[in-house]
Amino acid sequence: MTEHLYFPSLLRMIDERSAAFREAVAAAPTLDADVPSCPGWTLYDLANHLSEGDRFWAHIVRNTAPGDERPSKDGLAAPREREALIAWLADSTEQLLAALREAGPDGSCWAWWEPLASPHTVAAVARRRVAESLIHTYDAQLASGDPQELPTTEAVDAIEEFLATVCTVTIPWPGEPATMDYHAAEGGSWRQTVDAAGSRFTRLTAADAAESKPTAAIHGTASEMALLMYMRIPAGSLRMEGDADLLQRLQNGG
Repeated sequence: MTEHLYFPSLLRMIDERSAAFREAVAAAPTLDADVPSCPGWTLYDLANHLSEGDRFWAHIVRNTAPGDERPSKDGLAAPREREALIAWLADSTEQLLAALREAGPDGSCWAWWEPLASPHTVAAVARRRVAESLIHTYDAQLASGDPQELPTTEAVDAIEEFLATVCTVTIPWPGEPATMDYHAAEGGSWRQTVDAAGSRFTRLTAADAAESKPTAAIHGTASEMALLMYMRIPAGSLRMEGDADLLQRLQNGG
């Protein structure tokens, strides 16, 4: 799928996950509800964080170029009354979507990640915001007492986006070289390699996986895999083969 065909799907995913987030906020008994997956945060804190991110990235897409200094988030606090907060969340999402549409997938902007597997483009920003909306909607549902499985399409993409944006770096791996395979039951396998050159990933075919044995491998649904990567569920929730300690070392940076 080309970037231009993929881009409208990303915008739709942001819109749908953001709507699901607002539904969770509306259904919660109180905005002061604790968010178990984000220790120390209330549901209001989570809503403020997501809306702040939407407005922050809308500004970045419209006003920055690669290499610029990181913009400020000052003045983006959300209202505390529920009805006003839900309207603020909807407006935040619309600001983001409007900025993404206007700039188009090939537009360039500032970004915090290394431009290796994820470039500093508007399409990469959209993909990052899908993952943020996806995981934080789960967080909000958890706080409101009704956690749901992540939608499969979004979850599969979130796995690869995490490996591309968060994990692909040139910072040397401090331990022995290692490989971790991730296998989503609904389809999709990836191999993360860490060594002195940093961390990188490749998509795996069945033949690739059979050709060389990884240091460790994890098997689960796409929803479980994405939630594991964002440390929303424990490693014991999934089936692991090989070096059981590798995942913890990866999560701790070595």
